[in-house]
Amino acid sequence: MEAPDAITLIIVGNELLTGKRQDRHLSHAIDILAARGLETRQCTIVGDHPRRLCRTIRNAMAARDIVFCFGGIGATPDDHTRQAAADAAQMPLVMHDEARALIEARFGDDTYPHRIHMAELPAGSTLIPNPVNQIPGFRINDAHFLPGFPQMAYPMMEWVLDTHYPDMGGPRPVEHLVIVPDVTETDLMDILQLLDGKHRDVEVSSLAHLGADGRRVEIGLRGQPGYVDAARRELEALLDQHNRAWYLKDPVTP
Repeated sequence: MEAPDAITLIIVGNELLTGKRQDRHLSHAIDILAARGLETRQCTIVGDHPRRLCRTIRNAMAARDIVFCFGGIGATPDDHTRQAAADAAQMPLVMHDEARALIEARFGDDTYPHRIHMAELPAGSTLIPNPVNQIPGFRINDAHFLPGFPQMAYPMMEWVLDTHYPDMGGPRPVEHLVIVPDVTETDLMDILQLLDGKHRDVEVSSLAHLGADGRRVEIGLRGQPGYVDAARRELEALLDQHNRAWYLKDPVTP
């Protein structure tokens, strides 16, 4: 089986879809990944609906991505992620002895009758240590299930990356932003298509702006510095050839 080369995030919670809470996982996960020269290719926010959650997890697993799923692994009736993960992996939900021991050590007699359910995990799962309260997350192959609490989830995500994928990633990409005023994206289509076709190692994007100060297009060139520099020089030359004014924003490291 080929090693996974893409990262998918799943963020669980009805409260995110109703507006009761604002998601904080995506921006922090982007930072954690970027520090290792990695980035996510997909992020899904899904409510606490067992069948829909199972389908979302199953699809991510089928794509053979590295999956990080945040939320829904607690012991309350609306926490369905453990069962959904088991169903997605076509494995039974069983008592995990190591998880049970950790939970009993943490809560003592208060482990029963409810908290013990957090030790019911898909068969074959391995644990992800939780440095905050010792209640573990779990891992099924390349799918990782973490708490919804940010202060717990982030160090656990970092542990997974550093422990299981230490050789994945590379230098952090850079992005150069070239601003072209008084044009539409249609005006620049030929130039954008040429760059996208020729510089395969650079992600070329365009973003149109329309405001009180007029219209402009922001062209983004993202990738490793050497490749981005070459694409930027060609873009600048093409804009000059077409008599388009432009200016360059400072390079940014995402």
